Amino acid sequence: MTQHADDNAFDQRAGVPELRLAAGGPAPVPRHDVTGGDLPLDRNQAILEAAKQVGAILKRQGHAFALAGSVAVYAHGGVQNLQHDVDFCIRPEDAASVADTLREAGLTVYTPPEDWLLKATCLGQQVDLIFELAHEPVTTELLARAEELSVDSVLMPVLAPTDLMHSLLAAFSEHHCDFGAVLPIARTLREKIDWGEVRRSCGDAPMPAAFFFMLERLEIIAPKEEQR
Repeated sequence: MTQHADDNAFDQRAGVPELRLAAGGPAPVPRHDVTGGDLPLDRNQAILEAAKQVGAILKRQGHAFALAGSVAVYAHGGVQNLQHDVDFCIRPEDAASVADTLREAGLTVYTPPEDWLLKATCLGQQVDLIFELAHEPVTTELLARAEELSVDSVLMPVLAPTDLMHSLLAAFSEHHCDFGAVLPIARTLREKIDWGEVRRSCGDAPMPAAFFFMLERLEIIAPKEEQR
């Protein structure tokens, strides 16, 4: 894979001292100022503001992308508990151009040790630019299934609920298996998710199977036999 961003930790290029607001506000906002007048002290709202800014920048430049993670859950009607960062899905072949676009807008973009994403900083919040989701490369088909939704008044493509749930369950492993974090998401979005498709995409993986069993016992989803 071609190099998508500097491998030298943070990008310290001269001439990018501040972030220009995507909506064209009256004045620039310092890129790391999360407590200034343009951003609320509430962490959830600060994460939303970062999602809106990055989404607006990517839309304006015509990049193919989809919002993912906890902000995507919020856009689909979930509770406003936005954890610790913003997640966007992009195709692997677009990673370099996306990084260039965000740098031109004044954001810090860098390559972490993980080889399946880039990281950026917007308005003091961490932004993950993911090009491998659920152990598979992000594809044009995945992004085409995204739904155009309002994210705190800014329209942008948001990962479809079925794909969103699959990505959460596929991340389960012996070392990371937080059912408690995913349970309220499954409960909130259950009517929007194709559970038969999620089961098929997860196959016989034991951790998702255990989660499905719990959902059945809680009567959040129908047993597998009934879904068939």
